[in-house]
Amino acid sequence: MRGRQNLWGYAFLAPQLIGLILFSLIPVLFTLTLSFMKWDGFGAKEFIGLANYIDQFQDPDFWKALGNTAYYTILVIPASIALSLSVAVALNKIKGKNFYRLFYFMPVVTSSVSIGVIWMWILNGDFGILNQVLANFGIQGPMWLTDTNWVMPSIAILSIWWGLGHNMVIFLAGLQGISKSYYEAAEIDGATKWQKLRHITLPLLSPTTFFIAIMAVISSFQVFDQAYVMTSGGPAKSSYTFVYHIYEAAFVDFKMGISSAAAMVLFVIILVFTLIQFKMSKRWVHYEDQ
Repeated sequence: MRGRQNLWGYAFLAPQLIGLILFSLIPVLFTLTLSFMKWDGFGAKEFIGLANYIDQFQDPDFWKALGNTAYYTILVIPASIALSLSVAVALNKIKGKNFYRLFYFMPVVTSSVSIGVIWMWILNGDFGILNQVLANFGIQGPMWLTDTNWVMPSIAILSIWWGLGHNMVIFLAGLQGISKSYYEAAEIDGATKWQKLRHITLPLLSPTTFFIAIMAVISSFQVFDQAYVMTSGGPAKSSYTFVYHIYEAAFVDFKMGISSAAAMVLFVIILVFTLIQFKMSKRWVHYEDQ
């Protein structure tokens, strides 16, 4: 009987396991192999060792893309987590919660290209709706997508708005998993709303926050669609992100080896940041059963 149950278990796991091997593990191994080769995508491959990595570390565009991506990550993650948590806390105890959840989640399932085109119109410095609204308050809006100082914050604003619904729904699920008995006991002791938020909600919500933070870091380092659709990496490569750099090396310059080397560097960066987050989480993540 046990062998039969194990067989059924493996049968149900097989589709996901096969997909993981075919579409994740094998491409990663192929990319790693290709990073040590010179290849234009069509001819024969030539093994050149670490030359692609050396080339990348000496390439100013590599460091420009890495700096832009790090800047974008710093802009997006704290604001995204804080805003989505605030919205989730505000919606947690009001009527019509499902309607607001649907309303906030709609952008998440919208095409990235459509979102980019709409925000290009909103952020247009000459006739965009955002600058028109600011003008009503006597504020001269910047040239959001053509000013080197504002283009990356503009993309960050879009990303924060775009991911708000996704993070908010996860936070709502975490909030609904917190037992009401904690709040009832706190109210008996005379705790204020701020004290309940600080000493009950935030500690017990820390596993959810930890999960969102990890996913946000991974997503931020992989930003591409917004820069590709809205700015094409400009102006003056001010929105030239790391994945855009990988894309350009592979499909514009046809340097598959260099593109693969950059992709492996990105993989290592994301892995290191994830491991650091796991290490730091031991100090601030608390579980209800502890």
